[in-house]
Amino acid sequence: MYEDLRKAVCDANIELQKQKLVVYSWGNVSEIDRTAGVIAIKPSGVAYDELGPDKIVLVDLDGNVIEGKLAPSSDMPTHLELYRNFESVGGICHTHSVNATMWAQACREIPCFGTTHADYFYGPIPVTQAMTEVQMQSDYELNTGRVIVRRFANMDPMKMPAVLVANHGPFTWGSSGAEAVEAAVVLEQIAKMALGTIMINPNQNQIGKPLCDKHYLRKHGKNAYYGQK
Repeated sequence: MYEDLRKAVCDANIELQKQKLVVYSWGNVSEIDRTAGVIAIKPSGVAYDELGPDKIVLVDLDGNVIEGKLAPSSDMPTHLELYRNFESVGGICHTHSVNATMWAQACREIPCFGTTHADYFYGPIPVTQAMTEVQMQSDYELNTGRVIVRRFANMDPMKMPAVLVANHGPFTWGSSGAEAVEAAVVLEQIAKMALGTIMINPNQNQIGKPLCDKHYLRKHGKNAYYGQK
């Protein structure tokens, strides 16, 4: 069952490797069938070269394995917590891509320095609070999801499809696993651009709201006009 969902998630995970966002077995992508309440996710610790649709694991929103002989990603509880709280999200991606992870390890949000950033993300990329020892000792991955959800208490996750988990790395999302991967690719590029920007000018200010609005809203929302109709 769910062959199309398995294939879509397998393809999205392999795309991470093609885009050089992962090494070895790092990272994972999942996608949810909201109608069925079924999530397809990469198996834990399996190298991308060995990945096929038959190895993708199916779970429900409580983390029970529905189909699959392998253990699901160790990050599964984080994914599930995001799906439970971000009802518009259809796919989630986690990597340790170099530039985005450097910002996460520095516990710094990525400022919106230019229009490339604003085309995809409506403002600076947020960073979570650092996790406490208690949060780490029990239900670590679930609590990772909870600190993300807490950070987005007053934010629309579809306008900001990315977050930096402090001291850890980025999570991205979208309407599908493929969109979540696209967000991860763009996030890595704008993280690199932002790093270069502050190296050239440490005092550089973020772009103003009018320019941010222009570039984000021309691609998103009811009045968007970028691309083909």
